[in-house]
Formats: sequence, structure tokens, C-alpha cells
Amino acid sequence: MELRHLRYFVAVGEALNFTRAAEKLHLAQPSLSRQIQDLEAEIGVRLLDRSRQGVTLTASGRSFLEDAKRVLAHGKHIVEAVQRLDRQEKLALNIGYGASLIYDLLPVTLAAFQSTCPTVPVHLFDMTCGDQLLALAEGKIDLGFVGSIQVRERAGIQSRPIAAYKTVAALPKHHHLARRSTVKLEHLEPMFFVGISERSRPGYRQWLIECCEKAGYKPKVLQELELERAVLRAVAGGLGIALLPEPVNNIPHPQVVFRPLRPTLITPFWIAWREENKSAALKAYVNVVADFDQRMRSPARRGRKALAQSSALDRS
Repeated sequence: MELRHLRYFVAVGEALNFTRAAEKLHLAQPSLSRQIQDLEAEIGVRLLDRSRQGVTLTASGRSFLEDAKRVLAHGKHIVEAVQRLDRQEKLALNIGYGASLIYDLLPVTLAAFQSTCPTVPVHLFDMTCGDQLLALAEGKIDLGFVGSIQVRERAGIQSRPIAAYKTVAALPKHHHLARRSTVKLEHLEPMFFVGISERSRPGYRQWLIECCEKAGYKPKVLQELELERAVLRAVAGGLGIALLPEPVNNIPHPQVVFRPLRPTLITPFWIAWREENKSAALKAYVNVVADFDQRMRSPARRGRKALAQSSALDRS
């Protein structure tokens, strides 16, 4: 027995007329009659009395009619519930991020977004940059803070820079260069480097090569690891040094120091999303991030930052 059999029987049981019921169901009357006969045969109970005077419900038919209505109503509620859930899931905003890389960006932009879109649930996923790109391609997240990965040439992916960070050298605490306030990039040439794997951070290897080429050499990469924390542990263990974006300072490690480079190397950070994603929540959040980026780049903001840096130097 299928739900359609119940719908057919309810239509006949309420109309007590096969012709009117068939018109309501947009079925041919002979076909409807056969469906009801098949239902009666399947359950082994006569539900209708048919005579020249018309159609009436048997006692069993009256009971079955009430039960059939309840089953159909319950089925309707199930469908409506899953439809509401689907609408809610589509409304939610799913964001991928790397916890150590965007510490100053995510909280402030989320606060601004939730003040303007308080009914939109936000789901956060701590993921490597490589995993974010996979999740974007598969539609598992709406937006990714993909860090320094250059994604403009990836098919179907839109992106925009949202910040720019200085590059720092991560050195063992007792390294002779750690005593300096800044490190010349050329002084790192004889050392081994610890890098980040292409799976975790696509494009990092090429970025490192391009950084070192500015000083006229190619880096000697001893090993590549999955996460920034693992890189810092390797640096602390004396396996090599690393070039990383400045927000890596947010990862505490007592045996590693971070020193600015000379010449200064600036690396843009990106957000990315699928071009075909038309989510209103996604569009609203991208606008919030873009507005935050513009305010950070404003002349007044840059002036206040420079003044603060100057004051800090005067106090040191």
C-alpha cells in the first residue's frame, strides 16, 4: 500500500462519488475504481458499499477513513518540516578559517555581520587553507579565509584581498640572529628552511621561493609540515628557520622568536567563495568584510597606526 492509495480512498470517502473524486484527483474514473479495488484486495477489508443508489462507507471504511486522514496529515507535516530545515540550512552561513592566521579579522567582521543579520546562524570550521578550497569546491562552506593563497585563477572561485601582513622570520630562541631586532633576508641563505605542505597551504612553496629570490638565492627546504604549530615546533627543535606571515605571532611558543625582515615583505591575505553561490547571507558578509578592509586602509586609520608605532618606538 502506498500513500497515493490513501489519498485516492480519502477523496472517494469524502465525496462518496467516484466521478467527483476522480475529477478532484485528475484521474479517469475507471482507473480510480481499480485503485480502490486494489486497496481493498490488499488489506482484505471491504471499505465501500457500491449500489445503484450510490456509494457509502462500511463501518470499517469509516474507521479507515479517519486513520488515512491522520496518516496523510502526518506525512504532510514531515515534508513541511524537512522543507523548513532545508530553507534554514540554506540561510545559514558556513565559514572556513585558519585559527592562527586571521585572529584580528574574524571576530570583528562576525560581530558586525551579526549586528546587521541577527537571524542568520553562522557555522565556523577551523580548517587548513587547502581543506577550505576543497570545501568551497564541494559546497560544504560558503566562504573561506584562505590566507596568502592566490586563488584568482581557480575556476569558479571568486576572491578578494582583505588584509596585508608583513612576513617575519621564525627563529630558534637561542639562534644568533634572534638577538637582532630585524633580520636581513640575505642572511638566511645558508640556513635550512621548514615549510608548509602544498596540501595544507597550496602555493606556499612558490611563495617562499619568490621571497628568497628577492635576495638572490633559492631556499634549502629541509622538510614541509602540515600546520603552523608543527612548523614552530620544528623551528624550536633547531631543524631550521621559517618565513611566515606576521599573524603567526598569535601562536605562543616560548622557544621561538619572530623577527621582521629587511627588506620588508608584504603578503596579501584573501577570502574566497564560489562564484555560483547566490546566498544573500554570503553577499552580506562579503560586504561587511569589504567595508572593514576599506576602513582599515583609510588615510585616517593609517595615520593613527603610524602615530601609535612612533610612540611605541619613543618609549622603547
